[in-house]
Amino acid sequence: MANGGMLDSMRYVGIGWRLVRTPGLRRFVLAPLLINLVIFVGLGWWAIATLGDWLGDWRVLDRFGDVWGVGFMVGALQLLFTLAIVFALAWIFTLVANLIGAPFNGLLAERVEAHLTGESPTEDPGWLSMLRSTPRLLGSEIAKLLYLAVWLVPLLLLQLVPLLNVVAPFLLFLFGAWMFALEYLDYPMGNHGALFREVRAAARERRRSALGFGIVVAALATVPFVNLVLMPVAVAGATALYVDRFRAGDPRRRRHARDRRPSPTP
Repeated sequence: MANGGMLDSMRYVGIGWRLVRTPGLRRFVLAPLLINLVIFVGLGWWAIATLGDWLGDWRVLDRFGDVWGVGFMVGALQLLFTLAIVFALAWIFTLVANLIGAPFNGLLAERVEAHLTGESPTEDPGWLSMLRSTPRLLGSEIAKLLYLAVWLVPLLLLQLVPLLNVVAPFLLFLFGAWMFALEYLDYPMGNHGALFREVRAAARERRRSALGFGIVVAALATVPFVNLVLMPVAVAGATALYVDRFRAGDPRRRRHARDRRPSPTP
């Protein structure tokens, strides 16, 4: 299936959940799962304490709301700010976990693609391939963080602009969905040598498919306990999405395959 709509691409998170429970793939899930668990427990504990103090500062505004008769507006703004901050924190935690777990996620994407297609994307043994690809994967994660910083700062500042702060959380969520799609599509595409800018270009060409998948991942990233197992599930789901929607038109995959083809013997 080369093309598909946004709603159809949403099912790939469920496909990822089935894939990570497939015999032969489970052992590649353990490392990303443990990394995600450690990151979310440690940073989650810090965030709860920090967010609690931040919400406590809002109680000062509640008093002004009672005096000026705008208590409902203050409460609505508090809710919007809280949702935006919770989503931004969940998003950042996931990106940090992916930064640390990038080599393991790349290996998982490699094994899932091999399982789905019957073709190994590399001639090297899996763990050797992971070690060799680590510098490229880390470079890709840094590129994602820079891309994130360029867009996240203005989107967060919009939360402070009157009137615009009503729609700003929704814009933040949509950008988060886009970023999650790029994040996880980068693993299967990166295994074929794609750079992050090429992943963005491919996702723009199939924007509905990428956004549909990213919206589900972004929503699940804010759900407690679900987000603990989300990373390997999203990697597997994005790899299945890549195989179905992106792989046939991926010029880097064909060029990468030619580069790995052994030279004819004289």
